[in-house]
Amino acid sequence: MSSAADAIRAHAARATPGTVLTGLIGAGIGPSLSPPLHEAEADRLGLELVYARFDLDEHDIQGVAVGPLLAEAREAGYRGLNITHPCKQVVLQHLDELSPDAAALAAVNTVVFEGDRAVGHNTDWSGFTRGLRTGLPGVDLGAVVVLGAGGAGAAVAHGLLTAGAGRVEVFDLDAGRAAELAGALAGRFGAGRASAGTDLEAAIGAADGLVHATPTGMAAHPGLPLPAGLLRPDLWVAEVVYRPLETELVRTARALGARVLDGGRMAVFQAAEAFALFTGARPDAGRMLRHFTDLTRTPPLERQPADVLD
Repeated sequence: MSSAADAIRAHAARATPGTVLTGLIGAGIGPSLSPPLHEAEADRLGLELVYARFDLDEHDIQGVAVGPLLAEAREAGYRGLNITHPCKQVVLQHLDELSPDAAALAAVNTVVFEGDRAVGHNTDWSGFTRGLRTGLPGVDLGAVVVLGAGGAGAAVAHGLLTAGAGRVEVFDLDAGRAAELAGALAGRFGAGRASAGTDLEAAIGAADGLVHATPTGMAAHPGLPLPAGLLRPDLWVAEVVYRPLETELVRTARALGARVLDGGRMAVFQAAEAFALFTGARPDAGRMLRHFTDLTRTPPLERQPADVLD
């Protein structure tokens, strides 16, 4: 814990006056693309901004350390921090206020320090929705299956229903977690709009689309999150994982002729909204997406997991 706190203070000490200090707290975030995305956009806008990674794994500490690290960052003069796996729910108890979306989702991916207050926001759901709208325009949202009921699953399910999805069916290895999420969604959006799934094959067979929101497919968790035989050409597929950008799910669905959305747009659009919260400036999301495309043109052996949204 002390080494992570030292790193937070060290970045602050090296910053020039007027620099916007930001960063990311999470596990396994070494290869995250958030730092270059934020810093390059700040440079284009004429802003001094530093975006640092504070990897829990690197410092051998657990997610519960997010509270002390937030306090350290606020004391050191940071403007805010992004929060990722496994801290998106744990961080709630260390915040003074939540935005309406963060409160509804009970998950936070962006914390902004406003004076002596720490305010939690969630830009994952809106980042996903914008990515879906621009990356898969016109897809049928009548019935959608969501795999994963963690922070990512909650965000995408909320985004789907906000965007007008008729029905969302949630699956998770933890059936209780899926039921809890479905109940919360039904409470917000109305009875019958969300349910916890029990028969994946039947649900996929009746669905118009599938959204995958677990770490499966990342370099550390290779493979498919469901049997390949359940996929079909008329089932659109959206992915949350973005490192690698072409997961086995994306590759398999595309080979079948299905319309596919990789995790890149969600990663970029949630980052653009977090950037606006940190700086008060409006970023050029299209420019950030082009920069992201350049950053992900790396040899497959260099691709590593980062920014787990679950």
